[in-house]
Amino acid sequence: MNEDIERLLNLRNPPQRLTAEEAAGRLGLSPHEIPILVAKGLLKPLGHPAPNGPKHFLTATLDDLRRDEKWHGKVSDALQEYWRSKNARKQDSTDKRQPSGCKPKTQIRKIDGDKIKGAGGEFSARALPFIRRY
Repeated sequence: MNEDIERLLNLRNPPQRLTAEEAAGRLGLSPHEIPILVAKGLLKPLGHPAPNGPKHFLTATLDDLRRDEKWHGKVSDALQEYWRSKNARKQDSTDKRQPSGCKPKTQIRKIDGDKIKGAGGEFSARALPFIRRY
């Protein structure tokens, strides 16, 4: 844990407004999980911050949430669903790529000396290494 966050958690009277990183330490979460919870609506920042701006959270609200068992269950489910969908998207994108053993779309029909005739037209034999195969 970051020394600053640890020092903040040990304060007798903590500040009333915490940053996302400090809020994560207060709730026992990782800092990268806070934007996920904000997007899911499980954690509400103060005011109306810009989507790419810094977010601040009220300490009293965080303390109430820290003691709420149902909220922690929802957080666990939301984080699990986020990573499940993210991993599924990654898996889908790798499935769409063609395996390396597939035939190229450009098929060579005839080689005449220095000229190669294929489906895409006529090419020089020197250009062969630069023809992309999909």
